[in-house]
Amino acid sequence: MITLRDVYRARKIVSRYLKPTPLQYSKKLSKELGADVYVKLENLNPTHSFKVRGGLYYMSLMHDKVKGVVTASMGNHAQSIAYSGSLYGVETTIVMPSWVNPLKKDAVTELGAKVITYGAYYDEAAAYAQHYAEEHGLVFVDPINEVKLYPGVATMHLEVVEELPTVETVFNPLGGGSGAIGAVTVYKSINPSVRVYAVQAEGAPAFYLSFKKGGLQSTDGVKTMAEGLAVAKAYDTPLQILKNRLDDVVLVSDEEMEKAVVKLYNTVRQVAELAGAASTAAAYKFSEKISGKTVVLMLTGGNIDHKRFAEILARH
Repeated sequence: MITLRDVYRARKIVSRYLKPTPLQYSKKLSKELGADVYVKLENLNPTHSFKVRGGLYYMSLMHDKVKGVVTASMGNHAQSIAYSGSLYGVETTIVMPSWVNPLKKDAVTELGAKVITYGAYYDEAAAYAQHYAEEHGLVFVDPINEVKLYPGVATMHLEVVEELPTVETVFNPLGGGSGAIGAVTVYKSINPSVRVYAVQAEGAPAFYLSFKKGGLQSTDGVKTMAEGLAVAKAYDTPLQILKNRLDDVVLVSDEEMEKAVVKLYNTVRQVAELAGAASTAAAYKFSEKISGKTVVLMLTGGNIDHKRFAEILARH
């Protein structure tokens, strides 16, 4: 388990490379949800995702200790490690599932990383990445269980509470769990009354099932197009940290996330990928619970293919 002190330590590193992202109030979202609603624009980071925060902190700790690193990712963690590796001079290899959108693959390549395509979803790619790292004498960066990533990721929530100390409710998407871990670490340490909700895709509910049943669960693959949430099993480290600290886990459908993508564009003029819009989708499902509250929706990523984005806007 990480501490608030760890997050402040990470902020000293992260702030060398990143400016705080905007926390934007939305009058329209507030009116529709009956709450004071703010959107944290993590899509405006250099890699258009919150993940870059974790990669920067990890590389600051490990760059002089490794020959090179290998990781697996649906895209945003891949860009985080590739971007951070380029800054610290560390060679990076990324294993990505076959269906990840070309935008994310191209972005990783442009950052100087080697890309290997393997598997149908994250968990298969991760198993291969671990094998590849062992075979080539490299370090595997586990995007879910690597605790050195968590303090960096948590700095986004530290920015929220410092700018908006009256925050009462936070929605954060959950694929592997680093963002939600950052949320409970910051808010529950500073003000335990802040309610933290994690959001998963209905087509990839492994953590939701694990949270409800109290033990690790897995699913037979994934059935979601939300790349950042497409994880087929829950992992022990996030579950142990989150199981008694999250207030609840919300499931949202791909259709609901698509509608939230449109909602974010129409209200705050921001581009969100499906996973990045999951928090907004969940807020509409939980509208009665958040009525009258000060609410923050974490827009965690905006890496979406322009054709897909146009199709979603046209469809809804």
